[in-house]
Amino acid sequence: MPDDIDAKPHPDYSVPPVVRALAVLRHIAAGNRCRNMSKTAKDIGINRTTLIRLLATLEAERIIETLPDDGGYRLGTGLIALATEALNERGLIPTARPILAKLVDRLSLSAHLGIREGHEIIYLARETPNSHLASTVREGTHLPAHATTIGRILLAELSSADLRTLYSAHPLEAYTNKTRTSLEELENQLAEDRARGMSWSVANFEREIGSAAVAVYDHQGRAIAAINVTGHVSAFAPDSPQAGQIEADLKSAAREISEALGYRGWASEQI
Repeated sequence: MPDDIDAKPHPDYSVPPVVRALAVLRHIAAGNRCRNMSKTAKDIGINRTTLIRLLATLEAERIIETLPDDGGYRLGTGLIALATEALNERGLIPTARPILAKLVDRLSLSAHLGIREGHEIIYLARETPNSHLASTVREGTHLPAHATTIGRILLAELSSADLRTLYSAHPLEAYTNKTRTSLEELENQLAEDRARGMSWSVANFEREIGSAAVAVYDHQGRAIAAINVTGHVSAFAPDSPQAGQIEADLKSAAREISEALGYRGWASEQI
């Protein structure tokens, strides 16, 4: 016969003091400063003396810190350091790669992760389907930002002034007859990309190849990278039955990566 612990399908190993400490942290993280101990204890549902001890312990461990002017508490540098380590452990490439693989499985298109360096994008990761139409772009490949979907959606994050500074002495080379070769044309295209929340290409960069890209954000709300999917141009045509699924799945994947990196922008936009 198994003992009692093994017999439980979902044993409760929670430690009440830890649960209470986490409740205090969530309360402070929500903007409550715990200036009135009695009210705070009532709001959280714990004993006032317990609250005082928890606050003293959390402060000693630098998980919270006192506010110098008005009193009360805010999250401390110790907690920020822990969060930073957690985010570093969940780095961009290892976080993105399995999500790209899921995109490939769902869409049967090649998927890539890239960053922008000046006028170029650099591919950091790729996942491809088992198909003769799989992408030939390799990790480490450099391509022009203004003519590619990953580049366009990242350029769309720049202000007009920064964009003009970036390309003030750099020509916009044409790769197809759809490439924007003037700053005014490029700005108009980027405005459309920004409004849609993604960039879309129907053989804009290569003949017979379509592509779409969405930005990836870090915990500070910075667009640090973008992901795209590529395949035969027919899948990206406006009347393609697959176009809607491409947009929905690509945006969902970018959101999943961003949230894994600590981005919470979508939650704030819904408030």
